[in-house]
Amino acid sequence: MALTSCTTDHSTPHTKPTTSASTAPKPDPALSPDQAREAIARYSKINNEANADRNRRLLDTVEDGPLYAMSVSDYTETEGLPTADREPYEPWSYDIASAKLYIPRLADGQARWFAAALSSEKGKAPSRVAVFTERPRHERWEMVSVVDLDSHKLPDIALDREGYATAVAAHDNKQLAADADLLRAAVLDNFTTGGTNTGTKVFAPTKASRRQIKVHSDAATRFGDKGTSVFDGADNPHTDAYALKTADGGALILFSHTHTQTDAVAHSGLQINPGKHDRAWLHDVPRTSITYTFVCNDAATVPAKAQPSRLIGYTCARTNASGPPLPSWTARA
Repeated sequence: MALTSCTTDHSTPHTKPTTSASTAPKPDPALSPDQAREAIARYSKINNEANADRNRRLLDTVEDGPLYAMSVSDYTETEGLPTADREPYEPWSYDIASAKLYIPRLADGQARWFAAALSSEKGKAPSRVAVFTERPRHERWEMVSVVDLDSHKLPDIALDREGYATAVAAHDNKQLAADADLLRAAVLDNFTTGGTNTGTKVFAPTKASRRQIKVHSDAATRFGDKGTSVFDGADNPHTDAYALKTADGGALILFSHTHTQTDAVAHSGLQINPGKHDRAWLHDVPRTSITYTFVCNDAATVPAKAQPSRLIGYTCARTNASGPPLPSWTARA
């Protein structure tokens, strides 16, 4: 913590010392770099232990929010496969030596969090950004979000002389060209309309935004004249967002969204046969339509002035699937 310097006017001996605003103490960092590395190492260790036998309760001690929902869905999908089709679990860990830490200074009362650029391969540059938040009740740090980036060139985060970052408001921030809510709406628009309404206006073209738009366009022709595939927004319980000031005065914003994809037959006499990865939810029962729910983590860089933002990565997981069985199966049941 910086020391507070005082200046005294010697011409008036009885004047009380005053604190210079420019040298006021900075807010404390969320945690120390060593503590952040310990949190990352603990995550890797316990995540491996939990994944080995899909232990949801143990996983819940190191994950929360959208990431936990995505991981549990992976467990569920695996459990729906025949044992012979399940891939043997391979332990892994994040390379602590190559991790880049973005630890913000936070005012008293602010929820504590930090971000880290990570690689799961030793000696390789980080290729994903994760967010950890503190759970004071349990006195532990948990990962709530991770995004695979399309480039190893990371955003240039503004750091102070001690190497700490500056957190900025992710919502309702008038100093930025877009906030988390507008970014989320634009991502959903990429999926639902191909970016027609807001997606291509809010985002400059990037690999990530083009990929979302391609998902939309591919779905339009997926079934030909035999069916349709339509995307829509969905209730999103994961509204927390995190933002760090970048060197250009803008921000890196990390947020989450939820969307659905509904596949439906064009007319009676047709059916959709669930694949083996759908088995946990659909149980091999043919359907007339299937609605898949996806939870996704997204990362975008946002300028301070009125220019398009850049979607630099997103990671999605299917978390549910449902739909009406064929009438013949309903009658049989």
